[in-house]
Amino acid sequence: MRGCEKIGRIPLTIQRLVPIFRAPFQKQQTNFQDNFMSRICDITGTKALRGNKIHRRGLAKKKGGIGQHVTAVTPRYFQPNLKTKRIWVPELNKFVTVKLTARALKTINKNGAYPTLKKAGIVS
Repeated sequence: MRGCEKIGRIPLTIQRLVPIFRAPFQKQQTNFQDNFMSRICDITGTKALRGNKIHRRGLAKKKGGIGQHVTAVTPRYFQPNLKTKRIWVPELNKFVTVKLTARALKTINKNGAYPTLKKAGIVS
């Protein structure tokens, strides 16, 4: 081949196209430290959902119009209502910082901080 170097029998241009195979990735146990900077609740595991924004045009029939028509469907993400909170755990006598949803905060208020965080695997 003209214009490319050869390493062994395979030209260098083809060697760049061959993927490098690595050992399979072994997934470790997930906890709140693995989800750092991601939009996932540490307690409930809630994450972003994919959906559509539906654009409609026209007046509804029940309001005296000829009906609504869908003009466009645009993909979008529905993000969870995440908050970063410092929660006081009296059993450990310290604060624990967690990223959680508003629903998870209600769960902590109902069931208690230590049992909820222990069930989620955040404290031991």
